Amino acid sequence: MSENKRRTRRQRKSNDITDKKLNSKARRKLVWVFSAVILALVGLIFRITYINAVSGEKYKRQVLTQSQQQYESRVIPFKRGDIYDAKGTLLATSEKVYNVILDCKVVNSKDTYVDPTVKAMVSVLGIDEEEIRSRLTDAKTKSSQYQVIRKEVSITDKKAFEEYCDVSAEGQELSQEEIIERRRVKGVWFEEEYIRRYPLNMLGCDVIGFANSGNVADWGIEGYYSSVLNGINGRQYGYFNSDADVEQTIIEPKNGYSVVSTIDVNIQGIVEDKINEFMVGLSNGPNGNRGARNIGVIVADPNDGSILAMGSSDSFDLNNPRDLTGHYSEEEIAAMTDEDKVNSLNKIWKNFCISDVFEPGSTAKPMTIGAALDEGSITADSTYYCDGFQEVAGERIKCALTSGHGEQTLAEVMKNSCNDALMQIAAKMGIEEFIRYQNIFNMGYKTGIDLPGEATGITYNINSMGAVQLATCSFGQGDTCTMIQEIAAVSSTINGGYYYQPRVVNKVLDSNGSVVENIDSLLLKQTVSEETSTHIREWMGAVVEPNGTGRYAKVDGYSMGGKTGTAQKIPRGNGKYLLSFIGFAPLDNPEVVVYVVVDEPNVEGQAVSTYAQYIYQGVMKEILPYLGVFPDEELTGINADITLNSVLNQHGEALAVPIEQVEDLAVPEPQEVDAEVRSGNDGQEEGFTNDEMDRMAGQ
Repeated sequence: MSENKRRTRRQRKSNDITDKKLNSKARRKLVWVFSAVILALVGLIFRITYINAVSGEKYKRQVLTQSQQQYESRVIPFKRGDIYDAKGTLLATSEKVYNVILDCKVVNSKDTYVDPTVKAMVSVLGIDEEEIRSRLTDAKTKSSQYQVIRKEVSITDKKAFEEYCDVSAEGQELSQEEIIERRRVKGVWFEEEYIRRYPLNMLGCDVIGFANSGNVADWGIEGYYSSVLNGINGRQYGYFNSDADVEQTIIEPKNGYSVVSTIDVNIQGIVEDKINEFMVGLSNGPNGNRGARNIGVIVADPNDGSILAMGSSDSFDLNNPRDLTGHYSEEEIAAMTDEDKVNSLNKIWKNFCISDVFEPGSTAKPMTIGAALDEGSITADSTYYCDGFQEVAGERIKCALTSGHGEQTLAEVMKNSCNDALMQIAAKMGIEEFIRYQNIFNMGYKTGIDLPGEATGITYNINSMGAVQLATCSFGQGDTCTMIQEIAAVSSTINGGYYYQPRVVNKVLDSNGSVVENIDSLLLKQTVSEETSTHIREWMGAVVEPNGTGRYAKVDGYSMGGKTGTAQKIPRGNGKYLLSFIGFAPLDNPEVVVYVVVDEPNVEGQAVSTYAQYIYQGVMKEILPYLGVFPDEELTGINADITLNSVLNQHGEALAVPIEQVEDLAVPEPQEVDAEVRSGNDGQEEGFTNDEMDRMAGQ
């Protein structure tokens, strides 16, 4: 018994020793494991601290970007500024519309979403069901979260869709089944966008221009003031912050500024009506179905350079500027290549009044006489004998009246538009002085009008001008210019000698209508003295007298002055002419000047400036009362019953001499356009900017 107890004690003691050994090993292992964990945590903390210090911003941006994509991120478009006429009539504006965006991933996330969503889009928005289902099933788009399913949806359609989906909206009596169905419309949202609208459609298209998608514009006020009219897009985006809460940040867009034009839509409408009347009236002539190759009209204030109206015969709808149907037949359009269409559109969009260059003809005579008088080569009492021609460097250069005008005062020279006298006057000036005054009148240079695509024309210099060129340039044949150059120069001869830079915008407004900038008239130089200007006005008044070459331009009851122009086109002797008339009223204190150009009227004998006079008279007759210019002469009944048919019937009387006597093959053609002539013209000789030329070259 005692032996058994001893064995039991020994066994217990042995077990205790074994347990102590085991517990000691376990504790050591636990210590090592715990130490390893602690070291790992310390290392991890160190690594996280290091990453946060070195690359924290990088990963933060990645997380925020992913959150934005999952939650919301969109551009808030700015509203392009409006364009107004001088009286506040809206010419161009931006209308908010919406693009319908389909989130295919959301719609496809549950089968129960597909049919209700498709049904809503078809029934409310009128979108083609096949198109919707194609986007939802096509491998390329079925997981897309951004599919533009329709563009330019109105606010009315947007609200109708939202009301359809809002089952709690008042006035809707829906069954439980309809409520469930409409609540399953998912993945459709509306993206804001603006489209440009032109309330007056074609009116003033040359001056206004148009903006393409993306608020890009090349033509007219839209193009020149594009950076002013454009604003800055805003942005709305959401993200999850560090507490996993959704936060939203909105950066509001900055809308563009608006501009106020000097154009008066009432005067513009009168101008375009007279152009259209002429184009239709002569559309059955011998040279196709256009009344003329082109017609241009500019109405301006001679006392500050403001353009009140500017139009041409190639008008187009600003809301649909790429429509060629008004200019070409369906057969002609069908036969056009893409390049042909681009060229045709650019021809239509180009502003004839600032981009086309031509020989002005006799409307240049007021500058020649004014320069010679101001320079001292002639006096106001000078007289000139016209025998019908001048012999210059072996060339016989004719006057329009080959039998000669006889002895003439300067008033009679202007009234009769005598080339012989002008050649004598220019010869007294000499080449150097003649060219100096051409520069003073800004010929060969851009006027700086605030419209893109202005051309400069071509003028001679001292090295290239000879005696013959001097003789013919004195009456406007040999040099070329644009309409805007001519009206700016002539305005300076009648307003006291002050040359103003032409302009079509006079104010910039912010989105609240407050004036940001006044664009005041800019006086650039004095071309002639006030005394000389007084004489020029008086002598131009003789032109519209009953026996003057500009008699058909006279508006009964108003004193006025003017000058005719009949320029041979090249090649000489082809029977093609550019006709013009520039005039102003009242005679002693001009308030308005109008310049009309008719390029190749659709008649047999084109050398009749009466056609341009007819348009001028029609415009002046309506705009003078509108502008508040009161009659200042007794009524005589002159031109009271003038019509386009009566002008056609007066053809022989107006022409006065046979056509073969008018044409003069001795008149030299203008210079070729070369690098020297182009210098300083900024690549706009054809009326296109450098960017426009580059784009056309790449198309």
